[in-house]
Amino acid sequence: MLILAKAAMAMMLGFILSIIAGLILIPMLKKLKLKQTVSETIGERHQAKNGTPTLGGLIFILPTFATLLLLKLKGSIDISYNLLIVLIVFLAYGLLGFLDDYQKIRFRNNKGLTILFKLLCQSVIALVFFYIYITNGGSPTLEITSLGIDLNLKWLYGIFILFLLVGTSNAVNITDGLDGLCGGLCIIAFLAYGLLAWNARWMEGYQEVGIFCFVLIGSLMGFLVFNGHPAKVFMGDTGSLALGGALAAIAILTKHELSLAIVGGVFVIETLSSLIQMIAIIKFHRKVFKMAPIHHHFEQCGWEEQDIVRWFYVVGLLLAMAAITYGIWL
Repeated sequence: MLILAKAAMAMMLGFILSIIAGLILIPMLKKLKLKQTVSETIGERHQAKNGTPTLGGLIFILPTFATLLLLKLKGSIDISYNLLIVLIVFLAYGLLGFLDDYQKIRFRNNKGLTILFKLLCQSVIALVFFYIYITNGGSPTLEITSLGIDLNLKWLYGIFILFLLVGTSNAVNITDGLDGLCGGLCIIAFLAYGLLAWNARWMEGYQEVGIFCFVLIGSLMGFLVFNGHPAKVFMGDTGSLALGGALAAIAILTKHELSLAIVGGVFVIETLSSLIQMIAIIKFHRKVFKMAPIHHHFEQCGWEEQDIVRWFYVVGLLLAMAAITYGIWL
C-alpha cells in the first residue's frame, strides 16, 4: 500500500505543477512568438494548427524536476545513482530537442537541425550513458529470463545501447504528429516501466526510478490538458526526444530492453511505416502508404484525428499490458 501511496502522490504533484507550468508558459510562448511552422505537405487539416506555440515539452520537463526536488527536500526519496543517470539522459535529449525547436522557430520552417548533426549528438549522449553505466558496475548482458538466455555482449552492448537510445528517441519524435498522441502513448509506456522498475528489486534505487516514472506520468497528464485536441501547445522535439531518451534509459537499467519493442510497439510501427515508405519511394518509386508515418495514412483515408489517437491508445495499452504480464508475472 505504501508503494501505491507514493505513486499517487508522485502523479498528483506532477499533475498539479504541470497545470501551473502550462498556465504560465503558454501565454509566455505566445508573447515571445515561439510558434510551430506546420509543413504544407502534411495536409489541409493541419494548416489550421500553423502558429500554435511549441516548446511545450517544458510543461512536463520542468515540473518533473521540480516534483523530484520537492520529494527530495521532504525526505520521501533519495537521488540514487540510477535515477541520476535517467535524469541526465532526460535532460540531455531535452536540450538537444530544444536546440532543434529553436532552429525551427528562428528560421520559420520545419527543418531544424540537420539529421546528421542530431544523430551525432544523440549518439554522443548514448555513448556517454554507456560509459557511465559500465564504469559503475552495469552489466553488458542481454537477458531473456523466460528462455534462460543470458548473453554477455561485451563491447557490442555499447552498440546495442546506442541503437536503443537513438532509435527510441527518434521513434517517439516521429509519433508526435497528432494532438495528444505522443503524450498519451508515453503515459502508457512509463506506466508499464514504472511497474517494471518497482519489480526490479535487485536494482539500486529501483523505487526512485519507479517514482520518476509516476511523476512524469502526472506531468504528462497535466500537459495533455493543453495538448489534447485542439492543441493549445505542441511538445516539440524538446519533449519527444527527452521522453524517448528517458524511456530507453529505464529499459536498459531495469534489464527489460527487449520489452521496449512491446511497450513501445506503436512507436515501432510508426517508425517502420516511415522507413518502409522511404525505401519504397527510393527503390521502387512508389508509395506503400498514402502518407507516412502511418497516423497520417489513416488521416488520408478519412479518419478523424481523435479516432486515430483513441485507437492508437488502445493498441498501446494492450501491448503495455502484455509486456507487464511477461516482465512481472511470467
